[in-house]
Amino acid sequence: MLIIVDAKIPAMAKEALSAIGQLLELTTEGIVYPAISGHPDIFFCRVGQELVVAPNLPDRYFETLSAHGIKVLRGEQLLGKQYPATAKYNAVATRNYLIHPPVITDQTIKNLCINKKLLAVKQGYTRCNLMMVGEEHALISDTGIERVLNQAGIKTFFVDPGTVRLPDFGHGFFGGCCGFWTDTVYVLAGRGSIAQSAEIEAFAAAAGCRIRWLTSETPFDGGGIFFVEE
Repeated sequence: MLIIVDAKIPAMAKEALSAIGQLLELTTEGIVYPAISGHPDIFFCRVGQELVVAPNLPDRYFETLSAHGIKVLRGEQLLGKQYPATAKYNAVATRNYLIHPPVITDQTIKNLCINKKLLAVKQGYTRCNLMMVGEEHALISDTGIERVLNQAGIKTFFVDPGTVRLPDFGHGFFGGCCGFWTDTVYVLAGRGSIAQSAEIEAFAAAAGCRIRWLTSETPFDGGGIFFVEE
């Protein structure tokens, strides 16, 4: 399995994830602004078994994905340096829903989600703020997304993003600290660094899942963790 991460995530997290699969560490220059230049959720969107990729991701990453037998779909729109051009692929697709502001969503993602119900939110950095825990539960750090999901009957738990680290910004988002594989949410944080950790674990347990804390540090927004089967 290939695990796509920002090259800047903490060393402890890299070590823990390397025991599960092979890391593909992202780093780019001149495509988007520096704080998110290695974030998987900026360059990739998972739609079922499909991996939609921003076409201006450097060629070396397409070559690595191909070498591992991972098929990708190139998106239509280039990423840019300023929002909303940075958020075209930051959508969340579940079995039943596409969650994103449709005005900025790349058309390739829309085409794959033609049979899903659109949950139109205002926050373009949707995946940054949203970690689905299975299909009917979600960890959220944006109240607008939370409201839309609650209206759709999805159970949510709001995680305060105030302590989430994102270089060059006052704080990041909790969804960007997380990845999901099988029945586990992997979090770029230490359990003791989040005041809500026990509640987060209980919420995940109610969804039939568990939390794995990957570091002993304060939460780090690395743009998510993407687990890709070869």
